[in-house]
Amino acid sequence: MRVLGFGDNIVDRFVDRGIDYPGGNSVNVAVYARRLGVESAYLGVFGDDGLGAFLRGSIAAQGVAVDRCVVRPGESGVSRLRVDDGERVFLGWNGGGVTVREPLELDADLLGYLGGFDLVHSSVYSHSEPELPKLAGLGPLVSFDLSSEEEYRDPAYLDRVCPHADLVLLSCSHLDEDATADLLAEAVRRGAGLALGTRGVAGAFAHDGDVTVSAPAWLAEDIVDTMGCGDAFLAGFAVSLLREGWAAGRPAAPAAIERALHGGAQAAHAQCFVEGAFGHGRATAWLA
Repeated sequence: MRVLGFGDNIVDRFVDRGIDYPGGNSVNVAVYARRLGVESAYLGVFGDDGLGAFLRGSIAAQGVAVDRCVVRPGESGVSRLRVDDGERVFLGWNGGGVTVREPLELDADLLGYLGGFDLVHSSVYSHSEPELPKLAGLGPLVSFDLSSEEEYRDPAYLDRVCPHADLVLLSCSHLDEDATADLLAEAVRRGAGLALGTRGVAGAFAHDGDVTVSAPAWLAEDIVDTMGCGDAFLAGFAVSLLREGWAAGRPAAPAAIERALHGGAQAAHAQCFVEGAFGHGRATAWLA
């Protein structure tokens, strides 16, 4: 079983701690899948600055393969955050640097590489949308994180992504149950095989076009911070489904989806006690 994160990487700079942590949605899913016992890799662009080397080394140290990544001249992406009462607060970012500005294009060689995975994951932060149609019929399932911003709920954007995704994740903490259900149904109507909606402490829902399944959150006390919890949920959910035989042309059964929701909740709960996305913090070099 093999999982690939394809797209974004970034340095999460916690200004209240004076610490930089490696992260990025696509990176995190690959790292969390590896922690769940799955072989995993990350494919993307690193900047040629010191932060790029820091990111690459930190990811590799987690047992995630990075040998097919590309290093390009330019700065690494940096997001600035702080934690207030266990909740992360975003203070801004530099646009993702060269990783987002010059993303990878999948040629025949890279497509052959991707064909060896069971699941390829990407996100709205990766600028990978033009590459998604190339994955059709390649073999791996495709998951895609649609985040929480309204611009990624626009019908035109959903039509770019959903027909090429076997699983989409939508962060729905700001929505009630009815609005969440409507959004998941809309994603499936527009082509997604399965839509997952996470609602923080209110639990999670999944919809496959026929049934909607829900499960409660695993509540945590003394949270360190919530960085990466949504990514951990997705990794736990997807790995659970893969272990139950989910594959291209083989949809997951409702009972398997329900078990996967519990697997995702467990993974998200564990992530609440980790600093940054997956540790590996180092003191911020403010001139980097």
